[in-house]
Amino acid sequence: MMSSGMSAFVAAAAVLNTIAAVALLVWMRKRRGEAAQTSDTTGHTWDGDLREYNNPLPRWWLWLFVLSVIFAIVYAVLYPALGNARGSLGWSQVEQWEQSQAEQEKTAQRVLAVYANRSSEELAHDPAALAIGRNLFANNCAACHGSDGRGGSGFPNLTDQDWLWGGSPELVEASISGGRMGVMAPWQEVFGEQGVDDTTAYVMSLSGREAAKGNAEAGAVHFNSYCIACHGVDGKGNSAVGAPNLTDNIWLHGGSMGAIRATIAAGRQNNMPAQADRLGELRIKLLAAYVQSLGETAPALAAGHTR
Repeated sequence: MMSSGMSAFVAAAAVLNTIAAVALLVWMRKRRGEAAQTSDTTGHTWDGDLREYNNPLPRWWLWLFVLSVIFAIVYAVLYPALGNARGSLGWSQVEQWEQSQAEQEKTAQRVLAVYANRSSEELAHDPAALAIGRNLFANNCAACHGSDGRGGSGFPNLTDQDWLWGGSPELVEASISGGRMGVMAPWQEVFGEQGVDDTTAYVMSLSGREAAKGNAEAGAVHFNSYCIACHGVDGKGNSAVGAPNLTDNIWLHGGSMGAIRATIAAGRQNNMPAQADRLGELRIKLLAAYVQSLGETAPALAAGHTR
């Protein structure tokens, strides 16, 4: 629905355009009468004797304009052509779109109904269900997680069986349905520059790597004082709060020394939007089935993958 001012502007423009068309037709009719008595030229001459005449439109062309004006008037009466005026038929493109969506949803529900009483774990091995789940994934998830589900920096890889919030069928459905919010606090002001370097060295040591600078033993003190609440004493994370496992060399925001240091210093925040209102329970079940199948059919990525 447009504002009253814009509605008035659109209505006035439509009416004035129609009036101008009628005026043009009247003028052309007059010109046709004058042309019967005289034939004027525009004054343009080419090649010495090729003159441009100022004659009225052919009669058939003139009638096309007449029909256009009649059509415009009838359309304005029946349909919403004058701003917010709905027309005598009461038609609305929004209502037509909603009706079309409702009809499509009824058709979709009939197709999906056969999967209603089956779990996502069972559907993960049903080719027909996975085909539907694949389409749902492509339309709703691929923009962030990639068309193959392998994610990217800041977007989890769904094929490596390394789950931030748990990989059981129920938890995967919960992640899709309600969304997830992951927050990593910044520690720059608490640890200081050297403390961040030391903690980076310790975190890298958890996955069997050695940092170019920093003291891992000193970093362990910071880790055990501040980080174990989320990541655990052994650094293997906690799916209840979405804290990643730091020992498997699979990294959400990059596993290089610089990326890990930036994460510790500045923190991170990730948001997985809730899909319950958009997709509904049945589609979420099919989507969860497809997501679960990704980890079963795709080969595990090599150690060091940035997820």
